Amino acid sequence: MIAATGIGIVIVAGSWWGIERRKAREREISVTTAVHASSHAPAGVRIKVEVLNASTVRGLARRATMHLRDRGFDVVAVGTSRDRRDSTLVLDRSGHPDWATLVGNAMGGAEVELRPDSSRYLDITVLIGASWRPPAEPFYP
Repeated sequence: MIAATGIGIVIVAGSWWGIERRKAREREISVTTAVHASSHAPAGVRIKVEVLNASTVRGLARRATMHLRDRGFDVVAVGTSRDRRDSTLVLDRSGHPDWATLVGNAMGGAEVELRPDSSRYLDITVLIGASWRPPAEPFYP
């Protein structure tokens, strides 16, 4: 009788733990989805981006280009900036602060500034700072 009661308590406790763990995982997934959704280009909108390496780290602009293209942004120019920066800066060239914020979020919360330039045929310029690293992506073998 005592053994049966002990087994019942273990089963109830295990069920409760499993339910709470599942709820926590669902909350984690919804937060992750919200963060990733806010760092992607909106469907049907072409946001033209220029990526410039403003550091001495080789290949950073190329990695940032792949990172932004994976999130739906149209990277139309890649190069190196004469200026050097430690942190990444997103420049709004076309007067679309919401687009600049999306790119800033995709770049890990980079600072965003308004610097209109109608002579350029693009919407956003990203100056990649030396401290930027692409976020880790899950590995699916």
